[in-house]
Amino acid sequence: MSGGVGFTQYATAAYTDNILDDFTQYGVDYIKKHHGGIAKAKATQEVVNDIATEVNLYGMEQYEEYPTALESHFGGSQRATVLAAASGITVALATANSNAGLNGWYLSMLMHKEGWSRLGFFGYDLQDQCGSANSMSIRPDEGLLGELRGPNYPNYAMNVGHQGGYAGIAGAAHIARGDA
Repeated sequence: MSGGVGFTQYATAAYTDNILDDFTQYGVDYIKKHHGGIAKAKATQEVVNDIATEVNLYGMEQYEEYPTALESHFGGSQRATVLAAASGITVALATANSNAGLNGWYLSMLMHKEGWSRLGFFGYDLQDQCGSANSMSIRPDEGLLGELRGPNYPNYAMNVGHQGGYAGIAGAAHIARGDA
């Protein structure tokens, strides 16, 4: 048996503290102030850019300001997941649209890569860099809506820690619409 934290610790550590909650709450406060509240914004690229950029930059600043947050999320992939989940969930709440939320996720990943030069362990960031191109197509192999994606979706099985984030984005859109 090899050492290491294992997938259970990897996948749960990022979701079981208040860091994701803080980043998402910041985003909710932002959409209430700048976009009229939950489910009030149109699902446009401009809205995605505005909200995801604001939430992602806030999160990156928090990681830099509080080193214990970096210790809690010990891997770059965990930090990438939390930043992207907060960005995507906030966009999905603002627009009530899961596809807009996924675009917020992917924008966050690209910003993270530009800001910190890498997303995760080794080269396991393929799904985070190729997803933007797929998010506007509805092809069964690469562009399914968030609600129809699962753990065996192409390119996603590489990173089990992301599954909770994807589910959060799809759920946020339904919560915003009031049909969850």
